[in-house]
Amino acid sequence: MPSIVARSAGVRCARRTGIGRPEARPIGRLIPFQRMNAVEILNVSRTFGTVTAVDDLSLAVPEGSIYGFIGPNGSGKTTTMRMIVNIFYPDRGEIRIFGDGRPESSSDLIGYLPEERGLYQKMTVQAVLEFYGKLRSGRNTKSEVAQWLERLGLASRAADKVETLSKGMSQKVQFIATVIPEPKLLILDEPFSGLDPVSAEAIRDAILELRRRGVTVILSTHDMALAESLCDSIFMIFRGKKVLDGTLASIQDRYGDDTIRVTTAGGLAAMGELPGVEQIRDLGQMQELRLARGADPQQVLRALVAQACVTSFTLTRPSLHDIFMRIAGPAAGEHNHAAL
Repeated sequence: MPSIVARSAGVRCARRTGIGRPEARPIGRLIPFQRMNAVEILNVSRTFGTVTAVDDLSLAVPEGSIYGFIGPNGSGKTTTMRMIVNIFYPDRGEIRIFGDGRPESSSDLIGYLPEERGLYQKMTVQAVLEFYGKLRSGRNTKSEVAQWLERLGLASRAADKVETLSKGMSQKVQFIATVIPEPKLLILDEPFSGLDPVSAEAIRDAILELRRRGVTVILSTHDMALAESLCDSIFMIFRGKKVLDGTLASIQDRYGDDTIRVTTAGGLAAMGELPGVEQIRDLGQMQELRLARGADPQQVLRALVAQACVTSFTLTRPSLHDIFMRIAGPAAGEHNHAAL
C-alpha cells in the first residue's frame, strides 16, 4: 500500500516512483480557503415616488451564515429582501447571488418567507405542503413534509384545512413550505412574529440545523436579543441607509465599555445626579447608565454608594437594543453616531 505523505506550504513532498528512493518535487503555496458570498449588494438604490426606500446600499452575506436584518418599521428591510428575491428591481446598482448569478436567474436557489403570509386556505396542511414542494423542487416531498410536520408539532393537524389553524400554526406551515424545496439561500421576513416561546424555539432550532447543512439564512427581526444570540452578523438599515454591519462583537467594539448596569435597594428613585452619566435607562429591577466619553466608572460607583445601597454594579458594552435606540430612538442625535 502506498504511504501517505503529509505536506504543508513551502515544503517539498515525496512521490513514490516504485523503485529506488522517493523523488522530491516542489509544491506551490497553499491558498487559504475562502467562502463565497451568497449575496452581494453593490450600490443599490430603490425609490417609490419621492420616497427613497434603499439608498446606495452595499452588503455582502457570506455563504453558510445567518445574517440578521434589523431596523425600524419602514427603514428598508423588506424592500431589500424583495430586491434579493426579484420581486422589486433596483433603480441603480447590482445584486449577485452566489457569485455571478442574478436574482432573476437564481429563483430555484432561494426560499422566501414573506412578511404577509399566504397559503391556500381550503387545502389540507399535508396537501398544500406537498403541492409547494412539488411546484418548487419537481419531486415528491410526502415523506419530508411528514418529517417537518412532526418536528414542528403539527403532525396531528396534517389532515386539517389551513383555514382552521391559528396564526402561529399557519406561520409554521408557511415556514415548512419555504424550506421543503431545500433552497441554498433562505430569506425569512419576521419568521418569529406571533409565535409562542415553544414554537419560536422549534423554528430557531430548525434555522440552526439548516445552517449546519450549509444553507445561508437572511432573516429580519425586531427582537434584539434574538438577533444577538442567533445571527453570525447583523446589518441595520435606518432611513434607507446602512448604519451597522458586522458581528455583534465588532459592532459593540465601536462603542466600548460605556454602559453600567446597576441594582440598588431603592431602584431609580434612590439615584440622584451622577457625575459622568449621560442617561439613565430604567429597566425595572435594574438601571442602565450610559457614560459620557472619558467618564470614570469608579467615580460613578462612589457617587452611587453615597446615595444608595448598591447590590450589583457591572461595567459592560452596550446591548444591541441600546445601540438600536441610540441610532433610531426618539432621543437619537448626532452624538449618538459618534462611534459609527
